[in-house]
Amino acid sequence: MQKIKSLMARQGLKSPQESMADLSPVENLRIPSKEELRELREQPIDPQAEQELIESIEEVYFSTDSFDIVQHELEKLPPELNLQELEEYRDKLKRQQAAVSKKVADLILEKQPAYVKELERVTALQTNLQLAAVICTNARRQLTMAKEGFTEASLGLLSNQRRRQLLTGLLKSLRTIKTLQRTDVRLSEMLEEEDYPGAIQLCLECQKAASTFKHYSCISELNSKLQDTLEQIEEQLDVALSKTCKHFDVSHYTKVQLAYTLLGKTQTAMDQLHMHFTQAIHNTVFQVVLGYVELCAGNADTKFQKMQYKDLCTHITMDSYIPCLTDLCKALWEVMLSYHRTMQWHEEQDRHETTPTADGAAAAESDESVVDRSYVKKKLEHGLTRIWQDVQLKAKAYILGTDMSNFKYDDFIVVLDVISRLMQVGEEFCGSKSEVLQESIKRQSVNYFKNYHRARLEELRMFLENETWELCPVKSNFNIAQLHEFKFMGQCRSPSVSPSKRAASSTSAAQDELSLFQQYLQEGNPFEMHAENKEEETEDVLASNGYESDELEKSVYQDYDSDSDVPEELKQDYVDEQTGDAPIKSASRETIRSKKKSDYNLNKTNAPILTNTTLNVIRLVGKYMQMMNILKPIAFDVIHCVSQLFDYYLYAVYTFFGRNDMYESSGLGLISSRLRTTLNRIQESLIDMEAVGENVTVHSAAEDRKEKVPSPHLSQLVVLTNGGTLYGLAQRVVATESLVFLAEQFESLQSHLDTMMPAAKKPFLQQFYSQTVSTASELRKPIYWIVAAKAIDYEQMLLLMAGVKWDIREIMSQHNVYVDVLLKEFEQFNQRLQDVSRHVRIPLPVSNVLWEHCIRLANRTLVEGYANVKKCSNEGRALMQLDFQQFLMKLEKLTDLRPIPDKEFVETYIKAYYLTENDMEQFIKNHREYSMKQLANLVNVCLGSHINKKARQKLLAAIDDIDRPKR
Repeated sequence: MQKIKSLMARQGLKSPQESMADLSPVENLRIPSKEELRELREQPIDPQAEQELIESIEEVYFSTDSFDIVQHELEKLPPELNLQELEEYRDKLKRQQAAVSKKVADLILEKQPAYVKELERVTALQTNLQLAAVICTNARRQLTMAKEGFTEASLGLLSNQRRRQLLTGLLKSLRTIKTLQRTDVRLSEMLEEEDYPGAIQLCLECQKAASTFKHYSCISELNSKLQDTLEQIEEQLDVALSKTCKHFDVSHYTKVQLAYTLLGKTQTAMDQLHMHFTQAIHNTVFQVVLGYVELCAGNADTKFQKMQYKDLCTHITMDSYIPCLTDLCKALWEVMLSYHRTMQWHEEQDRHETTPTADGAAAAESDESVVDRSYVKKKLEHGLTRIWQDVQLKAKAYILGTDMSNFKYDDFIVVLDVISRLMQVGEEFCGSKSEVLQESIKRQSVNYFKNYHRARLEELRMFLENETWELCPVKSNFNIAQLHEFKFMGQCRSPSVSPSKRAASSTSAAQDELSLFQQYLQEGNPFEMHAENKEEETEDVLASNGYESDELEKSVYQDYDSDSDVPEELKQDYVDEQTGDAPIKSASRETIRSKKKSDYNLNKTNAPILTNTTLNVIRLVGKYMQMMNILKPIAFDVIHCVSQLFDYYLYAVYTFFGRNDMYESSGLGLISSRLRTTLNRIQESLIDMEAVGENVTVHSAAEDRKEKVPSPHLSQLVVLTNGGTLYGLAQRVVATESLVFLAEQFESLQSHLDTMMPAAKKPFLQQFYSQTVSTASELRKPIYWIVAAKAIDYEQMLLLMAGVKWDIREIMSQHNVYVDVLLKEFEQFNQRLQDVSRHVRIPLPVSNVLWEHCIRLANRTLVEGYANVKKCSNEGRALMQLDFQQFLMKLEKLTDLRPIPDKEFVETYIKAYYLTENDMEQFIKNHREYSMKQLANLVNVCLGSHINKKARQKLLAAIDDIDRPKR
């Protein structure tokens, strides 16, 4: 009870009696007695009025703060007091007090049952506390009895036993702690041995053991030390992982992956591995290029080490460019090979680990490993493209870092070869088309090729201007495939593959079926073969002294015109110049012997006729095709330049030997419209006429002139005015036939060029062959016509014919002297042809053209001579026929050319003398091949014999009508 009272005192609570006692004396007087309270309760008061009275009480009376009520009311009194007012105010306060007192009394009566109930609970609590005190007293008494009932010795024995057990456990723990303390030495040894899985396993076991003894203060330090050791192992593991990027070792990589598996960081390891590969690519290329830059700089300046890789590439010299590029590609190959072998390792592991598991725990673990394997697989596959992209960007920076426009051709081909091989590696590595590399090498190739082609055209002009048009002795079985520039065509490799490999022996065919990564998986490098294959390219195309051997010299007559050593592709392109048909292989020996007369080939083998310049052009074409073979995107540019080489050679031969105003007026149609169009096109598109002082427009663009070459000039050593050499016939034959040979080689290359050409540009190639290459043989006519026009003295023949009397009255049996003189000229011409053929083989088409020109000119001279006759009788006409028949008979013994050219031209003119007036008129209209002078003379000579003056005037008028449109 006392405790409850004290609790109430602490809470500031008081009993109703105490609360009543605390009121001030004045307030005690105001509290009504029980009787008054009873009276108040008994008095009927309106609850609403009572509530209004309570609400009218000032707020200050309801405040919890204590204050002096008397003082408060006195202060409210006015300065002047009014008794009535005071009494009214007092009555008001009494009514308010009565209302409050009644309200309090009601509340006390309302709460009294709860108060009584609580008081009962307090009384029950007091009783329970007294019972608890009795129980405690009994317990203390019984404990005292227990203490007195046991001896201290027995309790001490039990205490010592317990202490012994504790100390034994402590000793065991201390021994374990001692072992843990010494594990750092073993961990260091295992790290030196690169036994990362063992080290991690040991470290994890130590951490597990340390967690068991964490209640020892020394263990906290050991835990920290073990954590540091584990972090150190991870760092060394990361370094070990980075080493696999350059030199992949299966056992080493297996240890590293097992270690990461123990750490549960398989995915992290894969992320780190890709970062290391990216870093390895950068570091590798930087170190390779830096090494060459410092080597070429020749000083120990460290400024290069601070440069960016792209800037460093610009310091590579031309001499070190290819070795550096090769080493760069070798280093990048090693990195990509390591990545390839890494993927192989993971694929092998996947095959071993995809075995089904029996128990559930293993299955759960297997599910986790499946997730890891799936992540690793996707990461590696995605990394292929990323790694190759990095390689391309590094190679691109190196390729574009140097201006290759001044490289030697062979060096540039080696660069293309290396990059082509690198693109092949990329295709096998990740199936990439290497657009970055293709674009960069295309930029360099276009730039290089422009300069290279310009220099080669200038070089070709120099060769042509210094060419003496002497025969270059080559073997009879020579063909372009024997030149090392065309070796690449003999291999059945894809054009996208590097050409250096194409020159390898046939034993490499089986290796070609394997990918580069299969061939060089264990050893070797695909970029090491260039130096090995370079020395293998040899060629043997030159004859020693014009004959390949003594036996061959002896068998010239026997094996004449044999085509056993002619390449198949050239056999099918050869056709007879006269008939256009392929030669019959089963021709009889008599037929072959009959050709010997005109072929002038009795002392030479049937070797191709070409010059050193021709050989250089063919080699250039081979080099161009090599470049085109590697770089198909610039194929059209290269083929266009190839066509310019042929165009310039053709134009030079025409300019040197075929340009002459004499044949323009001959009416023989020596230059076809197609050939004339071709020559005009070449002159407009390729020849810089301004350089030779010809009239050009003032506004000719400088850019156009860059693409043009000045017209070449014939060497002063070449003499074309000496009649003893048939006006340079040997040089003309060599020049013209070398052009024809060049055209034949172009024909044999057409199918190969066509496969290289983009589909949209193929019409250009077809037009080039139909309009230009095929016209090469047409140059024979104008070139050899100049020789034919000068070789025989046609003017002398006209003078001799002018001295002959044709108005004779009897038929003569003896021909005139001018025929013998003409035939003697032909015999001398034939002898000089044989003299020339001792130095240069004169092919049958050439001799045929020469004889055809000479005979045509002779026949036209005969007609001109006959047209100069003032008077002629029928007997005179018969003499003309006799002279011409004598000329034909002797001429057929000198040449095998059949039929004799322009034979009908002479015979028809002679026979026209016998025509009647009407027939003569029809003859004049139909035979426009005769000149107006020749037709007019025919009419004048016939006057008096069978044509009168009137008919003569009519015929001359007809001739004049024919001539009028030509004026």
